[in-house]
Amino acid sequence: MVSQGKSLKSTKTSTSRKWLIVTLAGVIWVGPVLSSGIPLLENIPGSQVAYAASTSVKKLGEEIITSGAVLMKYQYTQSTGAKSLANIIRIDLHNKYVKLDVMAGQGNQFTTRQSTGGMAKENGAVAAINGDFFITGAEGAPMGAQVSNGQLMSSPSELKGMYAFAVTNDGKPILDEYSFSGSITAENGATFPLAGINKTAYTPEGTDSKFSHVNAAYIYTSAWKALERPKNSSSTPTEVMVTDGVITDISVMAGLPTAVPKGSYILRTHGAAAEFVKNNLAVGEKLHADYTLVSKKSGQKLDPANLQMMIGGHTILVDNGKATSFSRNVNDLGGSRARTAVGYSKDGRYAYLIATESNSNSKGMTLQQLQDFMTKAGVWKGMNLDGGGSTTMVNRPLAEMNTQLTFNTEYGTTQRSIANALGVFSTAPQGSLKGLKVSGSSTLLIGQTGSYELKGYDTYYNPIEAGSIKPTWKSSNGNLAVNGQSIKATKPGTSTLTAISGSTKATMQVKVLGAEDIAALTTGVSSAPLQAGTSVSVPVTAVTTSGQSLEVPSSALKWEFVGFKGSVQDGRLTVSSVDSNTKVGYAIARYDGFSTVVILSAAGESTWENFENVNYPVKFTTNVPAVTGTVAIQNGSGTKAKSKVLNLTYDMTGGLGQKMYAYAELNGTTGKTIPAQATSMTIDVEGDNSLNWLRAELKDNNGKTVYVDLAKAIDWSGWKTLNIDLSGSNIAFPAQMKRLYVVNVEEGQDERALTGAVSFDDIRFTMPSLSGNEGLPTGKAVMAIGQKSMMLNGSKVAIDSAPILKNGTTYVPIKHVLDAFGGHATWNQSAQRVGVLRGGMLMELTVGKKEFILNGKRSSAAVAPMVQGGRTLVPLRLVSEQLGLKVKWDKNTKTVTIES
Repeated sequence: MVSQGKSLKSTKTSTSRKWLIVTLAGVIWVGPVLSSGIPLLENIPGSQVAYAASTSVKKLGEEIITSGAVLMKYQYTQSTGAKSLANIIRIDLHNKYVKLDVMAGQGNQFTTRQSTGGMAKENGAVAAINGDFFITGAEGAPMGAQVSNGQLMSSPSELKGMYAFAVTNDGKPILDEYSFSGSITAENGATFPLAGINKTAYTPEGTDSKFSHVNAAYIYTSAWKALERPKNSSSTPTEVMVTDGVITDISVMAGLPTAVPKGSYILRTHGAAAEFVKNNLAVGEKLHADYTLVSKKSGQKLDPANLQMMIGGHTILVDNGKATSFSRNVNDLGGSRARTAVGYSKDGRYAYLIATESNSNSKGMTLQQLQDFMTKAGVWKGMNLDGGGSTTMVNRPLAEMNTQLTFNTEYGTTQRSIANALGVFSTAPQGSLKGLKVSGSSTLLIGQTGSYELKGYDTYYNPIEAGSIKPTWKSSNGNLAVNGQSIKATKPGTSTLTAISGSTKATMQVKVLGAEDIAALTTGVSSAPLQAGTSVSVPVTAVTTSGQSLEVPSSALKWEFVGFKGSVQDGRLTVSSVDSNTKVGYAIARYDGFSTVVILSAAGESTWENFENVNYPVKFTTNVPAVTGTVAIQNGSGTKAKSKVLNLTYDMTGGLGQKMYAYAELNGTTGKTIPAQATSMTIDVEGDNSLNWLRAELKDNNGKTVYVDLAKAIDWSGWKTLNIDLSGSNIAFPAQMKRLYVVNVEEGQDERALTGAVSFDDIRFTMPSLSGNEGLPTGKAVMAIGQKSMMLNGSKVAIDSAPILKNGTTYVPIKHVLDAFGGHATWNQSAQRVGVLRGGMLMELTVGKKEFILNGKRSSAAVAPMVQGGRTLVPLRLVSEQLGLKVKWDKNTKTVTIES
């Protein structure tokens, strides 16, 4: 049993009038709520579907984190052949120099969310994974039990099938379902049952009560930071302050207006419990509290003081080395997601902290696939933790001082702020120097100088001061240039970098990235005025195929100017003169042949809508009748306080379990016209940190609906300027902007807010074609397969190479299209590369390759350019449509019609 005065941590859930979404170990559980709280359980499914033997697990590697902790990386191949990546931190529970413990929020308090990496840094963990599920719309506290350093900080909620993982003081792992049992005893001997410690308001399961706090008594300790204990409890509290076992204050029918001091606790009561306080307690009298945990399986009591740690979770996944029946309803899994789990080995020696990836490198897993992976990886018993956008793993690399992301989360390098995390801690003393390691970046761009040093680790694999060692560096080839302590990347490829100090050597593989490793190049500005004297900063950023963003050194870039004379020095583009009759200019930057472009025009960027004098209707619409909201032109806030803005509010609580849209409709079903080809869009958005998806809907000149992503997740509050590249959206202009809207898709709905408000202002478009199209021909061209002529605006024009039809694709020399409709083509013989410039577009294609680059972004096509008869031929439809031309094919006459 545990007596009062212990430091406990609280869990807090949010409430909702109609429905509630809870992050249950990465599972989206959506259900009706009678008042405010957790959905009731119905129809718990049986065992999961057995997975075929065609799935497999391959270990890719491992690295030591500290004595007793190893990070292992796996590849899981699904029955379809799709591959997912998974990571396991294996903890040796028999190693006295490593331990597990649970971390909470900021300052180790509930109701103060923090990222997994932030908690690891604050508490000195060498590795960590995200922990228990929590209600995203509330203050942030775990729903399950939490024991940290032997202290019960949160009791388990009265919910069915919710498992917890614990390690005893003697290093034994436990995975079981627990309930809470406790009571308070007044000085006169009267007793009253305790309902829990540091709990949020929720709907209990398996009881007659619909409200957790009605007629109940709860203890809140200094682990609960918020003043409300808890909010939205559907009850009026009587609170009792207890310090060192003595009552120091009683507040009748009102909460005490203070946080809980350390060494004290507040007894929060309502109804029958408040009557007990009224009849039995008084200031100055003693009050005793006892509580314990009880296994729902065996009925055996478990004293939290006998535990190193405990963390709550959701359904059991693996038992006796096999996938087992889910203990809770998991119908709404949310598809293939990032997942987090914890378990232990058959002999009880090892604990496993498991995180699967869902990012550009990995497909993610369903919950059933996670079960399959865990059994194949050797887990004897395990349970699910919070997943999806919460899934995060951090680890400290060997010889380093700080942890880092083990892999990108579903939000990239952004870590979601969560309620608690499970940390790995080294308890080893400082040992002697065991080894040295090269520390520095494993990837470099051409021209980039890397910073490398030798770092040491001790006999317990913890970082240790290696002294001011200045090693001799050597590269295995010419990809890296070594000059003393300076290592500079010179050409693409992989090198072995070796550090030599006396008789000690340490090596590291360093890859110098080439064009094939680049997914996109972006410049600091996408457009600029085409006039002599223009000077703009043009820093170039490379996004690698693995999602990493790197600033490209100026020395690694080759610039080309079309339509004007200019230069780029120290990252700044300067226009010295403009060629006569030029409407659009191009500043093309290439990194190892991969291109991006700055469009220069007389138009530049123009304001399309600032909402100051709107003369068309705006309206709220939705795809789900139960979703409500408003749209209005109103005064802004913050930096936009003196401006008119478009405000969109939404409430999606009535539409859970389906994809929901909240639209701000512009000018009825017609929309507002974007008059000319736009290469980019800039918009100021006031975010609500809801993590919902933000989009725009356009209808182009061909009648096609185009959806433009403004932000994959609204992960900010206040005003933010968004820059959107439209060059690859294949929009035929003029187009209509029909709607700006918020999306809450069914998958991962537990991670996003159901209510919120966003505002829009100052929508700008870069429309180089406003000036450029003045000099571009318009009209219609008809070309026939096999004929060395075409009809251009009704007149026959000779061409020196006939279009050909191959495997259903029409190929032509691009010169003929550009002669007819304007533009400029280039040919690089050595690279076998065709470049096409027209309006606000730069498109580059390579013979034999289906990938092409459009305004700095790598894209894929179904076919590739080819060489035939000494001429380079390009896919007509692909190139023409990307340049904003309409293409029609008549299979009967074997003719192609192109219109502008």
